[in-house]
Amino acid sequence: MRHVPVPDPAVVKRLKELTSLNDDEIGEVAKAGRVVHLPAHWALIWEKTPADAAYYILEGEVSIQRSHEEIATLGAGDFIGEVAIVSHRLRTATVLTKTAVTALNSSAELAVGLAERIPSIGEAIRASTAQRLEVDNAG
Repeated sequence: MRHVPVPDPAVVKRLKELTSLNDDEIGEVAKAGRVVHLPAHWALIWEKTPADAAYYILEGEVSIQRSHEEIATLGAGDFIGEVAIVSHRLRTATVLTKTAVTALNSSAELAVGLAERIPSIGEAIRASTAQRLEVDNAG
């Protein structure tokens, strides 16, 4: 008998609050990711390292830093780590948790697969990536 992952009800509820995805899409996202709970002041992503995962913040805030200077603060409903995956390059910033953070973690392969199967996720990731790359190129 094959084990079919069951989405965490708390994650499903939070995704319903943060997104406009339908129930099937929310179920797919919730099953594809792994919930991670991180303490405040934790380094989640390091600048100039290869991309192996992307995160979707469910609760908490993170500091986006470049060369030890904060360039942005992101929170619930934001993707992090997607730029390097989509653009096939090293991480462009370090991400530190400012508060305790709960996030949905997906491998690079799963994140790309979700973006391909669920158009609204693909659009959100592409828009986020384009905006962040524009900031990178301006700075």
